[in-house]
Amino acid sequence: MKMICIGAGSMAESMIHGWINKRILKPEDIGVTNRSDMERLEFLKDEYGVRILCEQRTELRHAEFVLLAMKPKDVASALEGIRKKIGPQTIVVSVVAGVSIATIQKHIGDLPVARAMPNTSAQVGKSATGVAWSKGVTPNQQHTLRNLLSSIGNVTVVEESQLDAVTGVAGSGPAYLYLFAEAMVDAAKANGLSEDDAKKLVRQTFAGAADMIQQEDFGLLRKRVTSPSGTTAAGIEVLESGGFRELVTGCVTAASNRSKELGKEFE
Repeated sequence: MKMICIGAGSMAESMIHGWINKRILKPEDIGVTNRSDMERLEFLKDEYGVRILCEQRTELRHAEFVLLAMKPKDVASALEGIRKKIGPQTIVVSVVAGVSIATIQKHIGDLPVARAMPNTSAQVGKSATGVAWSKGVTPNQQHTLRNLLSSIGNVTVVEESQLDAVTGVAGSGPAYLYLFAEAMVDAAKANGLSEDDAKKLVRQTFAGAADMIQQEDFGLLRKRVTSPSGTTAAGIEVLESGGFRELVTGCVTAASNRSKELGKEFE
């Protein structure tokens, strides 16, 4: 079995969905387990065709990757449960916010460990993922891991110290955009549009803007849309006067700081 997922929440599911959809991994190459939620494991088995690990977890010995995808508070018990079962060739990949490579290795020994921070857009192959790895991850393993993560989106290699910022920007980022989309729909309804029409317009606006920012500088795109004394300028003025940029900075900083706190709580 190539991939063992320890933890079966939304992030693990998004990555599994992306890998299978992109045909990077076959369903039978993926094993899943969690602390106690058998109903969730059965759902993933029925939905994607993945395998539920046996109680003894003997499959861990031959896994190419072990994905840690549980809550930070569950990491210690999870690592203790797999420490003696992982083979020396296995790469441990953690998507747990805040928990350091050194802390993981303290529990499982000097195995190659990578920390990655994807987001749930992995489900559609569009994750923005930051990754850092321990010194024990060989160039060949780095290449393999980058290919695996690139199959579900774009990958940026960063220093481990920068992963908390990646969490604040990219890991949590989709939720900020979804909230903004909700607010735009509410505003459209307040100005006379039906909910269905508002959602249709907002979805296409986001989709078009997402394509545009792949091609040009963000600031130039904004200026091009914002004619002096025009409608867009009136809207932008409200955002700027309301401290929009400061709110975004505070939002990202709060998420980044919480990632750091979670790591300290575990340690």
